[in-house]
Amino acid sequence: MRYGGNTTCVEVRTDDDQLVILDAGTGIRELGRSLVAHAGGRPIRGEVFFSHAHWDHIQGLPFFTPAFQAGNQFTLWGSPSLERSLEVVLRQQMSPVVFPVAFDQLSARMEVRELAHHQHSGPGYEMQTINVRHPGSALGFRVSPTSDPSRSVIFIPDNELDRDGDRADAASSRDALVDFARGASILIHDAMYTGAEYMDHRGWGHSSYRDAVDFAIAAEVETLVLFHHEPDRSDAALDEMLALCHTMVEERGGSVRVIAAAEGMELAL
Repeated sequence: MRYGGNTTCVEVRTDDDQLVILDAGTGIRELGRSLVAHAGGRPIRGEVFFSHAHWDHIQGLPFFTPAFQAGNQFTLWGSPSLERSLEVVLRQQMSPVVFPVAFDQLSARMEVRELAHHQHSGPGYEMQTINVRHPGSALGFRVSPTSDPSRSVIFIPDNELDRDGDRADAASSRDALVDFARGASILIHDAMYTGAEYMDHRGWGHSSYRDAVDFAIAAEVETLVLFHHEPDRSDAALDEMLALCHTMVEERGGSVRVIAAAEGMELAL
């Protein structure tokens, strides 16, 4: 009830108010309503980056109100390492068998493109990507203001940090992931499981909260945001997990601030 139950979607605003959206789970429905309310009839433009094409990262797009409004424009970015292209998956999700409105019937201009060479420059920001450890392949993102690269947010929603866990094709090593996240202002990272739960889900492509804390300390980030909560986890259980994370940081002599992601939460770099 407090942390929320929508699937993954994060809005990033650059210093000059450019819109970047990370993933399009069911959370993008509420984002769309907010964008329309604040646009006052003006065109809405933005870029949407998909970490991968698993259902919980794409299923909100057919309910994204701005996509149904003429004059709006969105570029949808996917990884070239996906088993099927992002465009194919998005079109299948809106095929007549499973959805009444086809992708081509969206009134906004929707351009699907592939990220190349693990980097992208947008208006006022720089984007770097890295292959993470998740079945079927997935990306992690590092977004930084062009004017101040030292301020950055890392978004790694689905990733298995355990050294003996999933080894997806072209996945990066833990050491490479630590280097990728090093010194970030904010690290949003998969923390789906407890240690005991992880032992029953090894190879599923997700991490325990303990692994996430150790990773954040190793990468010397300022703030760790626990993300991709286990859907059946209660608010009270998440509160308890967060308290255990605080204890872990103290015991390890770390300085990272740990918080748990909640719908509507706003963070400033």
